[in-house]
Order: sequence, then C-alpha cells, then structure tokens
Amino acid sequence: MPHDNEPYDPLSWRAIIGGVLVACAAWTATRALWHAERAITGRTNYGYTPDPEGTAGFLRELKEPNFRQAGADAVAKAKGVDTFLYRYADRASRSVYGKPFAVWNQGNHGSCVSFGWAMGSWIGQSTAWAAGEMPAPPKMPATEPIYGGSRTAGRLPPVSSAGYSDGSYGAAAARWVSGKCKDTTVGGILYREKYGDVDLSQYSIPLSREWGNSGVPLSLARLAHEHTATSVCQVSDYESLVASLESGYPVPVCSNVGFAATNVRDKDGFLPRGGAWSHCMVAVAVRHSETSGRDGVLIANSWGERWVTGPKWPADMPDGCFWISRADATAIVSQGDSFAIGSVGGFKYRDLHNGNWMEGDK
Repeated sequence: MPHDNEPYDPLSWRAIIGGVLVACAAWTATRALWHAERAITGRTNYGYTPDPEGTAGFLRELKEPNFRQAGADAVAKAKGVDTFLYRYADRASRSVYGKPFAVWNQGNHGSCVSFGWAMGSWIGQSTAWAAGEMPAPPKMPATEPIYGGSRTAGRLPPVSSAGYSDGSYGAAAARWVSGKCKDTTVGGILYREKYGDVDLSQYSIPLSREWGNSGVPLSLARLAHEHTATSVCQVSDYESLVASLESGYPVPVCSNVGFAATNVRDKDGFLPRGGAWSHCMVAVAVRHSETSGRDGVLIANSWGERWVTGPKWPADMPDGCFWISRADATAIVSQGDSFAIGSVGGFKYRDLHNGNWMEGDK
C-alpha cells in the first residue's frame, strides 16, 4: 500500500495485480505444456518450473541485473567471431580427468536446472583457467547441491522443505550459485568429490531428490560458499547472448521452447523448433553467417550423448549438443530466466582469440 503521504492510485495497484495474474497464468500454462509434452514423448527429464515473481525479486536485488548493463563492455567490443567454449572444458577435462569433454545425463529426474547451471559453471571456470584467471583447471561441479539449494535457500522466499516434486527455476539457481541467498553464509558450488561421509563423486538421483526436498546440509551449504560465481546477470536478447559467449561467459537457458521430436540434426547441425520443453540447458558456443552460412547458438543438453543424431559443425562439436537459430535463441532468452555466469572480473570483454582456432584444435 502507499505511504501515508502518498495518494492512493487504484490504477497502479490494478496494474500490479494484473501483472501478478498474468505471471500466474503464464506459470499455469507452462506447467500444462510440460505435462502435455511428457504425455506425448514419455520424457520425465525436463524439470523447469518457472517462478516469474521469484525471478523478478532476484533481479531487483542485483545492482546491474541485465547483461546490457553488467556486460556493457562485452557488448560494445564484441567482434562477431565464432566462439566454442566447450573446447576450454575439453582442455580442463583432459587435464583433470584424462578424458575428453562430454555432456552429462540427468536421467529420469527433473533436475535439468541444476545440470544447466553446473555445466555452465564448469565451462565458465574452464574458460577462466584458459584465460589465466585461475591457477589450475577446475573440477566438475556437483549438481545435487545446486538442485537442493535452488529449491530451498535459493527461493524467494526461502523454504526449509520443498517437497519431492521435481523442478526448479533459473533465478533460484543463480541466487544459490552466486551465494546471494537470504542466509548470506550459504550457497555456491561443491564439486564431484567426497566431503566427509557425503560422496558427491558420482551423480545420485536419490540424493538429488532428498536435498531437493530438505535442502543441502548446513555444513556443506556453508562449504559451498567458499566457491561462488562472483557475477550473474540476466540475458534477455540475442546480441547480449552472443556477446556473453564471445567473451567466455556461458549462459544457462530456461524456457518452454522445445525442439523437434525427430532428434535428428539437419545438415548444419541445427534442430528446428517444435513442441514445448519446460527445460534448462546451457548455451556454449556461437556461430555467424559470415563464416558458417547461418547464425546460431550451440546448446548443450543434459540427456547424454545419444539422444540426438545427425551432422555436426564443427567436427569437434560434442555429441548430445545441437545448434539453434537466432529466432529460437531469441524466443528462449526473451522469457527472462536465462543468466550469464561471469568471472572474477565480472563481465568485462575478453579477447579469447576465437578467430584463431582451427577446427578441432585443442
């Protein structure tokens, strides 16, 4: 309500109430699409449950909530060069684990938001390492803490028990991973390793579901706070998405935009839009029509390597990924729940010399 010295404006309150009703209607429609898609395809490995009010609340807490503000330098200096951030993750994976980069598999569990954010964080840290901003290549982040944290402490308002229904949303994961929870001592990243009697070295659906209900144990939630994403901001337009990727900042993308049920990429490695996926994935590369004939963004999914087939571009494009068009990428980020993950320097422009990469170069 207005303060005592402010006139009551019924029209402004009608607008606010109307906005809330529209947001609720959008959430209801998205849930309906999710259930319809699951009924048609039989898939249960989505898991994006949008919360427009929660996302808006998180954005209000950020000093520079949008990439055009936080990443103004990256937008202004972008050169329009093809950029393949998965190559940095490949370097890190070979260095730490002795094997090439490969996409992950969330299995029969709606934990996609945690996978998009964990993989995005890892690729971002791998890029920072390659750019000389980290002394050692990063380990893979664990998804279970991000899932549990985003469903409890990362919510607005936070909850101690979220129930066992699958799903989370991008802004809640952003809040958790960046350590910006109401409890300022929790939130961040834990890695695929053992922490005392808790073994996070392998993905566990039962543990993910348990923490998705009750949250991350306090001692581990505080330990995660030692490794936070220092900067996050919303990406809501294609130019910002491209600039973010070119400077080395991956973008977990959440939306209900779906792609072809055929699961076969076209001759250029693209999947056409089709159906509704209430899903989170991560944008990891960008291409331009001047060099490849088509503008597009490469999406890394969390359904393993074999769910999609067909031609790839370039030759070292990881299995389980697919290109999407400029129009489809715009449709995704315009829904407002996609975020760039920054480095220790925020979102400053970084010349990664992407134009000097040879196809398949490591």
